Amino acid sequence: MGQLFRRIASLLGLNSPMVYAYPALDITLPGERYFHLVGSIHMGTIDMSPLPDVLFEKLREADALIVEADITSSESPFGQPEPQLPLAERLSAAQLEQLNNLCDELGAREQHLSTLPAWQIALVLQAQQAQRLGLRAEYGIDYQLLNAARHQGKKVIELEGPQQQLELLQQLPKGGIALLEDTLTHWHTNARLLQTMVSWWMENQPKKFTDALPSTFSSALYDILMNQRNQRWQQQLSALPPGRYVVAVGALHLYGEGNLPDMLKIGIPH
Repeated sequence: MGQLFRRIASLLGLNSPMVYAYPALDITLPGERYFHLVGSIHMGTIDMSPLPDVLFEKLREADALIVEADITSSESPFGQPEPQLPLAERLSAAQLEQLNNLCDELGAREQHLSTLPAWQIALVLQAQQAQRLGLRAEYGIDYQLLNAARHQGKKVIELEGPQQQLELLQQLPKGGIALLEDTLTHWHTNARLLQTMVSWWMENQPKKFTDALPSTFSSALYDILMNQRNQRWQQQLSALPPGRYVVAVGALHLYGEGNLPDMLKIGIPH
């Protein structure tokens, strides 16, 4: 187990003195800012609850919990979607057939999805795929951390918030059709990726970490949804006052090109 996360730390370009039994890294910035970066999964299995004792202790020692968005509110930020072109005019014949097949497999109604923007269809499909794999939102890492933070009376800081995340999706080119196309293209790869990330939080973690996680985003989407957000988060985290912080972001933000740890390292003197 320890060897696995040393390998992750090495891949991320970090040699943390602490090795955790879950995806996490410690980074210290000048000015006595201490960050415990946690690779969150937004939906999890019942076996991922409760969180590790070490993580609870990190939260107890922290001045604040930092998350992408506070997802504990039951209100949906989506609202009423604007009228959309028929799916037949937004997707190729092959893509539309695949979408219909997935709707049959998932028990979803294609006519209900057809009224939604492409990015929202992609999110609905991804959520239903995760549910089919046994994942539930109440067992997501950030959801559990938010509840624990409130129980401990900790301050919660949002890097974005639900409204900003919605605006990001609404600003994707062509209604986010690329996100829907990537979801269809990488359907099975995404399922394997979810299972891999869940395994990082389980007691029976894989003994070997693959050198390259599969990509499920096109390069343009990766830049918008990963690189640009990591850059903004680096600026926000670097502007924080002295203190200890637990930072929970999607696990993929801690890995790969332009990852958040590498962004934070830019400001560390060598």
